[in-house]
Amino acid sequence: MQTLFLVGGGDNSILPLLLVLSLVILTAKVFGAVAVRIGQPTVLGELLAGLLLGPTFLDLLALPILAGSGVGDVVQKLGQIGVIGLMFAAGLEIELSDLRRTGRPAIFGGTLGVISPMLFGSGLGILFNLPIREAIFLGLVLSATSVSISAQTLLELKRLRTREGVALLGAAVVDDILVLMLLSTFIVFVSGEGSFLIMLGQVGLMLLVLILVTLFAVAFLPRVAKLGVRLRVSEGLLATVFAMVLLMAWATEYFGQVAGITGAFIAGVGLARSPYKNELERSLHTLNFGFFVPIFLVDIGLQADVLILSSSSMAFAAVLIAVAILSKVFGSSLGAKLGGFSFGESLRMGIGMVSRGEVGLIVAGVGASEGILSLEQFTIIVLMVLVTTFLTPILLRWVYQHEEKSHGPAARSRDP
Repeated sequence: MQTLFLVGGGDNSILPLLLVLSLVILTAKVFGAVAVRIGQPTVLGELLAGLLLGPTFLDLLALPILAGSGVGDVVQKLGQIGVIGLMFAAGLEIELSDLRRTGRPAIFGGTLGVISPMLFGSGLGILFNLPIREAIFLGLVLSATSVSISAQTLLELKRLRTREGVALLGAAVVDDILVLMLLSTFIVFVSGEGSFLIMLGQVGLMLLVLILVTLFAVAFLPRVAKLGVRLRVSEGLLATVFAMVLLMAWATEYFGQVAGITGAFIAGVGLARSPYKNELERSLHTLNFGFFVPIFLVDIGLQADVLILSSSSMAFAAVLIAVAILSKVFGSSLGAKLGGFSFGESLRMGIGMVSRGEVGLIVAGVGASEGILSLEQFTIIVLMVLVTTFLTPILLRWVYQHEEKSHGPAARSRDP
């Protein structure tokens, strides 16, 4: 009989994964506790834990005991499941009526939050003498947004259901759709293997899949949850619903080429008014924050190796990071203001859109696989993703603390 734990630590051994997961989760929680102790969000500490364990400092995955194990790929995939669970939890906090009330700020903020970084990023690439193809792609990378970090921070601050918190999630969906449409269009033109009609077909397919996923989430997912309860097995509700969330995330990305986190978020919104919402949140909180989310946050740091960058590359990276932050805050804030938000609400929403997270890494990964980005350029973008992801929770906490000092504790309870 073949034993599960191969003593020799061969290619099929689970031992390297056990070692890495234990170090990743424990380090994340220790750093998270330190962050809370100094008045910062847990997410910041867990991101710093990833930077410490990554190739910039300790390079955990390069230890001889882990050589040839492929454990890094497993950790990355577990982290991707973590962000799916996190966005599902964020969706559970939002009701469709909330999204309708913040429709204009969300649409305008998401749209201008793509256009502004696209223009500034492309201009920066041209200024630094990048070929036009690479310059446009740089703008495309800066246009991406991942609000999973912002969502966790706002959950910790109990501000996710404020007007700007709800609009932030809606704007992220708009941003995600636009960026992936632009990415698909760009790849079609760069490869020379498609036509304008093919591009329109891809865009139409994206919209169709999103509509179908939304209808399924609203009309059928609550019935699936009820079926899970009737199974009368241990954690039947969570198991059934989470399986459907994973399926919806898969379908959204596989058929519609829209990031799976969008499907997970839509699934959460579909169950936000379900009678099983509170039970789901309790069970999901343990699953997410006890295991998957720390892995996701640490994995961001595991992918960055700042040491391979030259001094000139570091200078370009510094300018890129500044442009990434300012262009996103400017575009999203302006869109929110045009949509009817106050200056303070618009600024807070714009700051919440700064993090590029896993969506930025996905777009950059496509550029690397298509030969558009060199290894050094990819590393610079990973560094930009890392820094914007670090700064977002710090800036969000600062602007909300400033709001409380200006308006008092009553400001905390403003919901849509």
